[in-house]
Amino acid sequence: MESAAVVPALSRRHEAGAGSARGMLFTLLGEFVLPDEGGAWTSAVLSVFERLGVAEKATRQALMRTANAGWLTAEKSGRRTRWLLTPAATKLLTDGARRIYSFGPARDWDGQWVLVQVRIPETDRRARHVVRTRLAWAGFGSLGPGLWLSPHAAREQEAVRVLREAGVAQDAHLFVARRTGLSDTRDMVAAAWDLPLVEAAYEQFVAEFRAPAIPADVLLRQLELVHAWRRFPALDPALPRELLPPRWTGSRAAELFSDRHQRWLEDARREWKRLNSEPFSAR
Repeated sequence: MESAAVVPALSRRHEAGAGSARGMLFTLLGEFVLPDEGGAWTSAVLSVFERLGVAEKATRQALMRTANAGWLTAEKSGRRTRWLLTPAATKLLTDGARRIYSFGPARDWDGQWVLVQVRIPETDRRARHVVRTRLAWAGFGSLGPGLWLSPHAAREQEAVRVLREAGVAQDAHLFVARRTGLSDTRDMVAAAWDLPLVEAAYEQFVAEFRAPAIPADVLLRQLELVHAWRRFPALDPALPRELLPPRWTGSRAAELFSDRHQRWLEDARREWKRLNSEPFSAR
């Protein structure tokens, strides 16, 4: 079994769907390569990225850097190269697909909060960065220095793991409890999370993918759809509906993503299979 120490590290920037060639490559791998036996010819990847307007050099660099990071292995067949997902990449993409495709506002909530209080010295910048970025990635909001909360009680263990990785667990306190009042709950939510920023991103997504017709290049559009949606699990804390503003655009965006993804999926995967199986010249 592969030990945790040798599992390659993926930056939060790429997990959130950065607009780089490598970020788009992870979208391609998860959307098309993972369900298609975990392999992709260089020629097929180059063909797709050419449609995206990415230069061949940038595409090849993305493949090599992804392989060097431990996510792909190269298999030679004459002058051609087939890229295979490593076990670590298969796990990462499977977990990521599960989160991306099911992401949306929390439907059921028991009213419980996870509260994290931790003291980190000003001089320990590494620990402060780890706690801030990883708790935010897990959907925690901040009410002030060292005070984090989430309405997802199931994320208690994730918070514990972050605190231990940062080396500050001994100076932290963690509670799972119900809120009993004083100030308004919505005021607390507004202080902990920048929901207008999240909603603006959802509005942009809806505007971009509102058209229901099957696009001329369905593979390209499917990639753009999933790549745009990938950022929301890192941006949106997925609060329960009762904590969200009225007419929350995120709900409409989630419905739109599900509809477009299913509507375009069959044709997009058929086109990918064609590209990935045709006898191309060595590239």
